[in-house]
Amino acid sequence: MKKLIFCILLIFNQFLIFGQLPKQLSENEFSIGKSIIIESKILNENRNINIYLPPSYSEEKAKSFPVIYLLDGSKDEDFIHVSGIVQFGSFPWINMLPESIVVGIGNVDRKRDFTYPSENKLDQKEYPTSGKSESFIQFIEKELQPYVNSNFKTNKIKTIIGQSLGGLLTTEILLKKPNLFDNYIIVSPSLWWDDEKLLDYKQMVISTKKSIYIAVGKEGNIMERTAKELYTKLAFNNPKTYFEFLENKSHGDALHEAVYHAFEKIFKKK
Repeated sequence: MKKLIFCILLIFNQFLIFGQLPKQLSENEFSIGKSIIIESKILNENRNINIYLPPSYSEEKAKSFPVIYLLDGSKDEDFIHVSGIVQFGSFPWINMLPESIVVGIGNVDRKRDFTYPSENKLDQKEYPTSGKSESFIQFIEKELQPYVNSNFKTNKIKTIIGQSLGGLLTTEILLKKPNLFDNYIIVSPSLWWDDEKLLDYKQMVISTKKSIYIAVGKEGNIMERTAKELYTKLAFNNPKTYFEFLENKSHGDALHEAVYHAFEKIFKKK
């Protein structure tokens, strides 16, 4: 009995000596970027913009950087994980894409900003604030891009990423204002909007200087069919149009893998 008690005490003492938690020496906030509020006169509201800057940005002789514009770019949306892909992909030993600035556009009302007016009565009923994409595109062109170019070390290469309704908006920009961006990453686009009329847009001939990546997950017949149709129409005149069916992904989780693959196809060969 005494031997048992001695063994228990020995084990207890060893736990006290070796099992103590390390003493915390300091604590600091950890940040991956800047959060900025800018005033938009076009939208008549303030907009939150999240900015990721690449590691070499602060170097005295830092070069200028491409800019990746991300729709659904709030902190609790896609800004953090997409910025992570950009950081990882630009590591020298990965060299998938150049070091880039990420501009995440925080949402106020994405149903309003990402849709053009629909003639479909059900669209109008379910999305009562919809139809203001023209103003949002003007905001990007006339306010956001000039602000970013004036305040950060940017070069001329611009990419936009949009998913779901954001994919619808990205497609609309590609067809109506193609020169706003050089690279278009369109994931799970909601091309069902307005009875799929965007697919019949008269201008489907896009400059071969543009790179376009379209992806969709296993998301049902309409989503899969319309995404493939968009690809087919664009690829007819633009060989730098890519399509990917992510059969192991759904509408909710396709974006991360799609963005990674898009960077591989658009940038790595360059």
